[in-house]
Amino acid sequence: MGLSIDFAPLIDWRLIAVLAAAVALVSIIGLLQRMPGAWLRALAATLFILALLDPSLKDEDRERLPGVVAVVVDRSASQTLADRAAETDQARAELEARIGRLPDIEPRFIEVTPSGGDGTELFGALERGLADIPSDRIAGAILITDGQVHDVPERAEQLGIGAPLHVLVTGNEDETDRRLAIQSSPRFGIVGEEQPVTFRVEDLGAATAGGTARVTVSRDGEPVAAMNARLGRDMTIPVEITHGGRNIIEIEVEELPGELTALNNRAVITIEGIRDNLRVLLVSGEPHAGERTWRNILKSDAAVDLVHFTILRPPEKQDGTPISQLSLIAFPTRELFSVKIDEFDLIIFDRYQSRGVLPILYYDNIARYVADGGAVLVAAGPEYADNSSIFLTPLATVLPAAPTGDVIETPYKAAISDDGRRHPITRNLDGRSGETDGDEPDWSRWFRLIDAHIEGGATLMTGPDDRPLLVVGREGEGRVAQMLSDHAWLWARGYEGGGPYVPLLRRLAHWLMKETDLEEEALIAQAQGDDLVIERRTMAETTGPARVELPSGTIAETVLEEIEPGLWRGRMPVSELGIHRIDQGDLRTLTNVGPDNPREYLDVRSTESVLAPLAEATGGGVFRVADNGDVSVPRALPIRSATRMHGSDWLGLEVTDASILKGVRAVPLLAGLLGLVLLLGVLTAAWYREGR
Repeated sequence: MGLSIDFAPLIDWRLIAVLAAAVALVSIIGLLQRMPGAWLRALAATLFILALLDPSLKDEDRERLPGVVAVVVDRSASQTLADRAAETDQARAELEARIGRLPDIEPRFIEVTPSGGDGTELFGALERGLADIPSDRIAGAILITDGQVHDVPERAEQLGIGAPLHVLVTGNEDETDRRLAIQSSPRFGIVGEEQPVTFRVEDLGAATAGGTARVTVSRDGEPVAAMNARLGRDMTIPVEITHGGRNIIEIEVEELPGELTALNNRAVITIEGIRDNLRVLLVSGEPHAGERTWRNILKSDAAVDLVHFTILRPPEKQDGTPISQLSLIAFPTRELFSVKIDEFDLIIFDRYQSRGVLPILYYDNIARYVADGGAVLVAAGPEYADNSSIFLTPLATVLPAAPTGDVIETPYKAAISDDGRRHPITRNLDGRSGETDGDEPDWSRWFRLIDAHIEGGATLMTGPDDRPLLVVGREGEGRVAQMLSDHAWLWARGYEGGGPYVPLLRRLAHWLMKETDLEEEALIAQAQGDDLVIERRTMAETTGPARVELPSGTIAETVLEEIEPGLWRGRMPVSELGIHRIDQGDLRTLTNVGPDNPREYLDVRSTESVLAPLAEATGGGVFRVADNGDVSVPRALPIRSATRMHGSDWLGLEVTDASILKGVRAVPLLAGLLGLVLLLGVLTAAWYREGR
């Protein structure tokens, strides 16, 4: 209930102001000259002015609204350390009970959980939590946190609440922690070269200045180096990039006795390995219709340096012409297959036959080159089935397909085998994802196949009567492949619509050169939004669940579902920031969820200094609630108005005057009969006074 006087002018208030000024002037003159009845005329004029203002007595019916105090509960990763989670729960429960006993104050609890962002952001959550509350209803805000908050406003005015901010700090004052932070690291590196990684190890809150700590460096889960790092100084260590694609580098420092957590003792960086100009040697045995198919594919690849030779003058065609008079370049067999053979990433024999151009010793070199990590591709023609076949050389020890001596000349459409539908080289080559085995692929026919029986490897494509057409295999550290037909050029020329020769031949060449994206057995994990996505490529028909070790050490399992033949995928929500280790079968990988140097783990020690200036500027206080295992929460008191809203054992909440208007009753003061009687009475008195 509230009484007040309200005015509703009957005419423009500016005209009323002019009339009031004139009345005041005339009244003052009359009173100064002591004219008879001057004060009565002034009173009558005043009542007339008031009647024009139409005053009324207003009675408002209001319902008082309780003030709202926001209690922001920090559930970030650093709040799970030591006993902070239990301290937070106990402080929340006691605070809820104490505020609940206060009249006209309503608590609103805001839980802030990890969301995959960088750092603890309590004030953003506070703003969102009070977005629907008018500022005049906010009685205050209380933060329950360890003090490590990363979105603190610079000024109290930016809070937008106009009420005290109090902080209840969990944790202890004498905490210590060790952390490892990556200072700089490259995103890309040339395969075979070393890249510098700079890091720093810091001991926070511990008296270890000038000491050292043991640091271990791992690549793709395997230890590769170790060193003693000086504390508090930038240290640089070279890391070799051993393969193309993702090289996952993990740096870990030994634990500090008594430290808060070991989660920030390690860091993971990913360096993308780039091959420096893949070198390919292409040897064509003789000119043929499809000779330029391989050349064009390889020359169109910017990452490939191609060396191409065509044997135009085999030894049996020697006619005594001096070499100085020939326009042909002599085939540099010794330089290619003895001196510089290890400089090539891939050697391709395109319809090559053994006719004495290469001595037998060099075939041994090629076989050794494959076993040591090289790659050989044989694109076979009819010569592979006769007496000049390179299978009759020492190279046969690494070739997976042995010729039977038959050359099949019949129209057929190349088909993808069961293994081929799972292998990255031929997966989805026909665009059908392997679900329609009975239909012929939509590409042109071939007309020749070199019959062979398989002695190893996997058959990815087949010809007539399911005979092997494309065979791949591994030998030692290297890889081999055989295309048992020389009719791939029909696809390139567009015969009967052609076929997908570009993806087929390019994938085949890059698989041989160990392109990581084409590995048939691989485990890949990466964060996507709020999820951790795990992919498994395998030639097996089934695969088990993936085992995930979270940064906290908790073990979780994720079921992998088949997306397409040879590709399985699983997804799990991310609940922690940091390094996740994933195992599946014989493969393991790791990935970092969140930023490389998350603010959440830059300093995990409990602190009052971050929030104390802001709390003091609003009149609030900072209280440490944990003391030797006991949790003590200050009393909550309602305070009408004060500049200092806290004491040593109490915190103040502002009493607000917010209310809802439920109804209004207005009583006119000079309208109707009452106003008329007053005005006539005063005029009559003035007339009577002047008539005496």
